[in-house]
Amino acid sequence: MLPQQVLEALAELPEKGVLLDATVGGGGHSSLLLDAHPGWQLIGLDQDPAARAAASQQLERFGERVQLVASNFAAYTPAQPVLAVLADLGVSSHQLDVPERGFSFRADGPLDMRMNTEGGGEPAAALIDRLEENDLADLLFHYGEERLSRRIARRLKAEGPWNDGERGTAALAYAIAGCYPPKQRHGRIHAATRSFQALRIAVNDELGVLETLLNDAPNWLEPGGRIAVISFHSLEDRLVKNRFKADERLRVISRKPLIASEQEAEANPRARSAKLRVAERLSAAPEPAR
Repeated sequence: MLPQQVLEALAELPEKGVLLDATVGGGGHSSLLLDAHPGWQLIGLDQDPAARAAASQQLERFGERVQLVASNFAAYTPAQPVLAVLADLGVSSHQLDVPERGFSFRADGPLDMRMNTEGGGEPAAALIDRLEENDLADLLFHYGEERLSRRIARRLKAEGPWNDGERGTAALAYAIAGCYPPKQRHGRIHAATRSFQALRIAVNDELGVLETLLNDAPNWLEPGGRIAVISFHSLEDRLVKNRFKADERLRVISRKPLIASEQEAEANPRARSAKLRVAERLSAAPEPAR
């Protein structure tokens, strides 16, 4: 996502050093950057084993320049300063396109939504069943900005349990859409989109781990190094914008978010919501109090 914008954001950095791709995914961004900067080494993080396998294949030609690490970026600290930190916060196409992951309602699959399939954690179905109705409504409202959150939570609790293995993403999407008036169920954005986003964010603590990254990553950077974050919804983008602006260790490079070109947005509709923000590590600045 936003490949040209990422290349340009990091183009002025020195030609020797380490790139830390905090969400290496299938290796697309890393591949472009390693091609553009032959003197760079890569540390690629991803908690998803399927993503690491795809990245390993994509980046195999770079040999010893690449190190892939099974880790969430919130649980990792590099052993040495790095030139750049890149984080693409979106759900990968692989995750969306594999029904067994439970991220999408386009094809029926289990109500899972966990990024890390090896580390345990609570799948979406168990989360829905565990939460009280009011807590579930609050989750849908705050993480999905879903205005019908109370109506949806009431219906989901009434139709539970969901963690019995009998119903999956299609049934959940149908139940959520049924909370909308008939004329509003088939708009440009599916009626279940916001609720699915909210559940995914909660299952993976996405805003919590992003907070950790924004607090820690500036300390990983060499002076003059850059952090680039691609977000896909307003909650993430607002958090990145405000933390970059308030962080005394950083100078904001992108006063306004960089977005997809018309050509990219037309070729890949998911790119329409992508926003890239970039900041640079100052030579000397105090570390923020935790």
